[in-house]
Amino acid sequence: MTESWQYQVRIRLAPEYAALARLDPSNEKLAPINALLVEHDAHMKCQYDAFADYVAQAERDGIEHYPLYRWTRETIENAAKKAKYLEAFTLYVNGEEVYDKALADALEADLQSLSGDAIIDIRKIDTNPAHNPQPPSYNN
Repeated sequence: MTESWQYQVRIRLAPEYAALARLDPSNEKLAPINALLVEHDAHMKCQYDAFADYVAQAERDGIEHYPLYRWTRETIENAAKKAKYLEAFTLYVNGEEVYDKALADALEADLQSLSGDAIIDIRKIDTNPAHNPQPPSYNN
């Protein structure tokens, strides 16, 4: 029996475009990316912002309920990692963080046509734990 994994597409934007995507997402310089996202019923979220949101939510709700709290907080407080994640964006399709391979493949293929000045890296990842590094476990 074959496992059925879900997929996610992530992109890395050049610094200027990453800043626009975070602070002025409707900027004309992002029009080609935004048009493609609309075609795929997709939106992008900066990974740094997603991490910061997770930390803030954990601190509101109680960190004992958030197993990745410590790892995530250490990540966003590390200057080198912060710079990396400020340029990294997760693409959500139909409001979902992970989606079927066919959706991911189509999105990835269309993004390839935009690679260049704005998009400097495109990655498709799957939910198979064997393909993804696991955060360290902490004893609270």
